[in-house]
Amino acid sequence: MDYRNRWPASKLLIAAVSVLIVVCAGAIGSLLVALDGLTDARIELLDRIDPASREVLEMQTALANQETGLRGYVLTANRNFLSPYTDGQQAELDAAASARSLLTARPELVRELEEVERVAADWRESYADPLIDLVYVSGNPQTTLADAERGKALFDRAREAMAGLKTKVEEASAVGRANVMSVATQAFWLVIGLGVLLVLIIAGVAVMLYRIVIAPLTGLAADVRQVSSGDYAHAVEAGGPRETVMLGQDVEAMRVRILSDLEELRRSNSELEQFAYVASHDLQEPLRKVASFCQLLERRYSGQLDERGEQYLKFAVDGAKRMQVLINDLLAFSRVGRLTREQTLVDCDELVAQVLDNYSEAIERTGATVEVADLPTVRGEASLLGGVFGNLISNAVKFHGDDPPHVRVDVERTGGFWTFTVSDHGIGIDPEYAERIFVIFQRLHHKDDYPGTGIGLAMCRKIVEYHGGTIWLDTSEGATGTTFKFTLPAVEDDEQ
Repeated sequence: MDYRNRWPASKLLIAAVSVLIVVCAGAIGSLLVALDGLTDARIELLDRIDPASREVLEMQTALANQETGLRGYVLTANRNFLSPYTDGQQAELDAAASARSLLTARPELVRELEEVERVAADWRESYADPLIDLVYVSGNPQTTLADAERGKALFDRAREAMAGLKTKVEEASAVGRANVMSVATQAFWLVIGLGVLLVLIIAGVAVMLYRIVIAPLTGLAADVRQVSSGDYAHAVEAGGPRETVMLGQDVEAMRVRILSDLEELRRSNSELEQFAYVASHDLQEPLRKVASFCQLLERRYSGQLDERGEQYLKFAVDGAKRMQVLINDLLAFSRVGRLTREQTLVDCDELVAQVLDNYSEAIERTGATVEVADLPTVRGEASLLGGVFGNLISNAVKFHGDDPPHVRVDVERTGGFWTFTVSDHGIGIDPEYAERIFVIFQRLHHKDDYPGTGIGLAMCRKIVEYHGGTIWLDTSEGATGTTFKFTLPAVEDDEQ
C-alpha cells in the first residue's frame, strides 16, 4: 500500500474542522442578520411608531381642548374659559414637533402630520381667532353665530385629518408589530435550523472520522492482537490516513521480522534438541564407560596400588558421576518451557506431601521439621512445580547450622497471585548475593562442603517464570536464616 497517496490525519482533521467552521460561520451570519433585522423592527415599532402614535393622540386631545375652550369663552365671555384653547395650541405644537422627529423615516406620515397642522391652523386663523377677537372687543357672549356652520365645517376637516393621521399611524404600528413577529419567527426557525445543522455536521464529522481514522485503527488493532496471540502468519493491513498506513507497514515489517526470527529460533531449538539427544546418549555413554572401568580397576587392583593411586581412581569415578549429574541437570534446565505439556490443576498440598516423601531420608537423617500451611490449587505442570518446592525444601534442609533444620512453607493471596514462602533457620545468604544465586552454575560454597551442581535455583526461577510468576530472596532486615518467596497466578473458583 502506498501511503504517499493518502492524506495525513492532520490534513483530514483540518479539512473537517474547516468545513465545520465555514458552515457554522454561514449559519451564524444568517442568524446575526435575522437578529439585526429583529432589532431594527423592534426599534422602529417601540422607539418610533408607538411613541409617535401617543403624540398623535396628544395632538387629537389638544385639538379637542381648543374647540372646548373656544366654545366656553364664546358663550360666557369669561377669559378663564379660554385657557384650554391657548394651552391646547401649545400642546399641539409640542406633540407635532415630537411626532415629526419620530417619523423622519416615514415621509408619508410626516406629510399627513403637516396636513393636520395646516388644517388645524386654517380653522384657528379663519374662524377661531376672529371669533375670540369679536367677543373680546364686544365683551359680550355670542350665543348665535352667523358663520357657525362654516366654523363647524373647518373643525370637522381638522378632526377628519387628525383621524386619518391616527388611522395611518395605527396601521403603521400594526405593520411594525407584524414585521417584528415575522422577523422573530424567522430568527426562531434559524436558531432551530442552526441547531439541527450543527447536529448533522457534528454527526457527519464523527462518522467521517470513524470511517477514516477510528475504523482503520480498530482493524489494525485487531490484526495486531491476532498476531500477538501467536498467529504470526496473519498479514497486517491498514487503511485510512497516512499515519495509520505507515503504522500498519511498520507493524507488518515487525511481524515479518518476528516470523523470520521465529523460524531461526525453531531451527536453533531443533539443533538444541539434537544436542540434548547427543548429550543424553552419546555423551553419557563414554562417561559411563570411564566410571565403570575405573571401578573395575579399583576392584581388580585393590591393595596393589599405593594410597595415591587409589585416590586418583576415586577422583576419576567421582568426576565421571558428577559429570553425569551435571549433564542431566543441564538437560532438565534446557527443557523447561521448551517441551511443554498441558497445564492442569495442581493441588499444592498433595504436591508438597509428595516432595516431603521423596526427601524423607534426608529429613530423617538431619532431624528436620517441616511445617506446611494449607496450600491452594494452582494451574501448571505438576512435575515442574514439584521441582521448585523440592529444590527450596532440600536447600533448606541441606544448608542448616548446628541445630536441626526447621522449614516453614506458607502462602498468602496478593491480588491475582498466590505468594508462597519457604523459610528456614539455617546459615542464611548474604543479601549481596540475592541475584547471583539464581544464575546457573553459581555456587556460594565449595562442593566438598555442600554437594550440588549450582543449577537448582536457576531451575526454580525458570520454572516459576514459565508459569507466569516471579521468585526472589527475601532480604528484609531482621530476618534470620533464609526466606525464598515466589508467586503463581491464582485460579478462580469457577476454574476449579
